[in-house]
Amino acid sequence: MRKSNYDKYPATGIEGDIVVGWDDILRLFASLLERHGRLAIDCYVGVREEELLGQLGRLGDVEVVNVRDLYHDESRVRAMTERFMTEDVLFGYVTNLELADYFDARKLSAAREDIASSSRPVVVVGTGAGMVLPEAPLVYADMARWELQQRFRRHEVRALGVDNRGEAVSLQYKRGYFNDWRVCDRYKDGLFPRVDYWLDTHCADRPKLIDRDTFLRGIEKTVSGPFRVVPFFDPAPWGGQWMKEVCGLDSSQPNYGWCFDCVPEENSLYFRIGGELFELPSVDLVLLRSRALLGEPVEARFGKDFPIRFDFLDTMGGGNLSLQVHPTTQFIRESFGMCYTQDESYYLLDAGDDAVVYLGLKSGIEPEAMMDDLRRAQRGEIVFDAERYVNRIPAKKHDHFLIPGGTVHCSGADSMVLEISSTPNLFTFKLWDWQRLGLDGKPRPINVERGSRVIDWGRDTDYVREHLMNHTRVVSCGEGWIEESTGLHPNEFIETRRHRFSVPVRHTTQHSVNVFNLLEGEEAVVESPSGAFEPFVVHYAETFIVPAGVGEYTIRPYGKSEGSTCVTIKAYVRI
Repeated sequence: MRKSNYDKYPATGIEGDIVVGWDDILRLFASLLERHGRLAIDCYVGVREEELLGQLGRLGDVEVVNVRDLYHDESRVRAMTERFMTEDVLFGYVTNLELADYFDARKLSAAREDIASSSRPVVVVGTGAGMVLPEAPLVYADMARWELQQRFRRHEVRALGVDNRGEAVSLQYKRGYFNDWRVCDRYKDGLFPRVDYWLDTHCADRPKLIDRDTFLRGIEKTVSGPFRVVPFFDPAPWGGQWMKEVCGLDSSQPNYGWCFDCVPEENSLYFRIGGELFELPSVDLVLLRSRALLGEPVEARFGKDFPIRFDFLDTMGGGNLSLQVHPTTQFIRESFGMCYTQDESYYLLDAGDDAVVYLGLKSGIEPEAMMDDLRRAQRGEIVFDAERYVNRIPAKKHDHFLIPGGTVHCSGADSMVLEISSTPNLFTFKLWDWQRLGLDGKPRPINVERGSRVIDWGRDTDYVREHLMNHTRVVSCGEGWIEESTGLHPNEFIETRRHRFSVPVRHTTQHSVNVFNLLEGEEAVVESPSGAFEPFVVHYAETFIVPAGVGEYTIRPYGKSEGSTCVTIKAYVRI
């Protein structure tokens, strides 16, 4: 058993002031009210409103206005968002709504008049408080999407203008993904210059607050050198045991199937300030510093979307993933309003002796027969014989399988997959789930009909062997190092490079954000030849990000790995 050195709490250390606990935060609020008479506390959707409102009640003779009371009635909000929510269990359509669309103009006008004429101090709290009080000091209570998903599961928080706490978790997530988060991100992106204080309420009853200068100092330091987002681990119906040991996780849990360690739209960042960790959504960095982070050509192509995703799929001691297919770009654009699709790849970080990957269709099969069997299996009439139709390929450590949209695939049991993909992370059409129930004890949704519309039937055995398996070639080498290209498929915009090295290796970002994982070696260190950033130490299996603005940097074995060989995989956007 190796001792885990995986850092589950990576943070950017910065100088600044931090206020911890409601007592001290409320004293600051009282001081602001004494000086200004008005205070706006804006919130990302999913902040625990009851906790915040309850604490504000301790301020004494203060009038508190809940922004939710100024929205349209819930029935109108549901009607307004119906076309984006659709009737589907999982999938909606990307919204074009703005936060202003939620406000009832008469309620908003009346509230502003009442506030203007009030002789008492007034606090406006909720999503859009900055719109109600545009001239008041502004506090923003931010929230990462990974935490929101946990709150969905506990049915703790209401959606934007809707109380959906009693709905299925999948419906809560769908409303967030397709509507609420996009509305709130657009609004927050325009609010950054106005925010005076940032409030972290991720941990119940232990809030933390920093001022604007501290927040911006953390953002600038993070984007100026390599960094990691805070990894998020989750169980799965097929989950395994590998991450428990390697990542130092709770051994009493049944399994961990997922690790989202580079999904900036959903992960968070930590700032370490005076021994305290301040948590904020990592998407704030993407929104504020997209050009320095992504690179100008990548920003021009993807806007303020972080286009590369790294995550772990742990089936070591677990089961097969669902047999699945991802949509084509045309289908995802027309059906869901997304700009690009979820192309991906499986890199085998580790593998058992019997590990396999299901990839592509067997040559000569009849599409009609396969779809008929999938439909019958969905109705429970037969057990789908996956190996009759799908290639079952032995897999070993460091294999790299490329999976452009339209390719039928899944990882088998006893694999530790580093999934390298484009960012859309919801659009998996499950075709067959091995007669398995989800963690909620219910069958997981199957999408045979959607799958039938996007399967590329030309991705057969010959195609897989020629184009999708271990497409590795040496790019360059020197004494003590070698660089190889391992993909991805020409249809995909991500390029991957594997380096094996026992000496320092020079890299350049090539005007694109670079995303890495340390595949072998206990430790490595990322350094700037010019000293532009502090040396950054990474550990085995950790994913880290090098912003495009960094330019040149080196990576070398470090600590316990000095004198031995390390292996990294790097992904970047092809320019």
